[in-house]
Amino acid sequence: MNQVNTYIQQIESELEAERSRSQQLMKGQASLFSIEDQENLIRWQLDLKEDLDRIYHLLKGDRIVRDEEGNIDYQEAEDNNLKPFNEFGVQLIMNILQFYLNRNTILSNYSEDVINWKVLDFGRRLTDLIFNRYEEMGMDTPEKIKMFPMIVGQIVDTVHSAYLRAYHGGERESLRTARTVTQSEPLISQGYNQFQPKIQNNKRWYNPFTWAR
Repeated sequence: MNQVNTYIQQIESELEAERSRSQQLMKGQASLFSIEDQENLIRWQLDLKEDLDRIYHLLKGDRIVRDEEGNIDYQEAEDNNLKPFNEFGVQLIMNILQFYLNRNTILSNYSEDVINWKVLDFGRRLTDLIFNRYEEMGMDTPEKIKMFPMIVGQIVDTVHSAYLRAYHGGERESLRTARTVTQSEPLISQGYNQFQPKIQNNKRWYNPFTWAR
């Protein structure tokens, strides 16, 4: 009987060691996967180049198309009335937008009143700029001038959305939380431990000699 118990204890010890090695391996793999995913998410949140590029093409009146692989591309519009601004007008607006659509804006900490005031002020300044220089900026036909209110509204909404990301430091808090989760124990490894069969010290399913205990 002593030999049987010794053998069973040896098997239990080996199984426990193997399970520990498996958990450590899964934890390491999950940590690498989690860190890489979180870093990609953070870079995506802070990178506004794609948004600025899309605004640039839309201000030019370019048509959105997709290639055979489904990637988005832009083509110049053939109808001149679909081009609200000339190159000078587009560049002028883009230069202004880059002062607003950047990391400094979205990583700031603004109250609702400050956001409303800043966006209202931006809308007024943008309206005045285009109104005073609309011909120089390429709005030289009645059809283009009709697009003026809609274009201003779309640009103001875009800037407003950027400021809302800074509402009470929300974007900074989001990034801080993401980094905290990355540095802590991955949820995958926690789930793995949660669903492992819980083996009691006094009763083990693979040891018949403990069933009666």
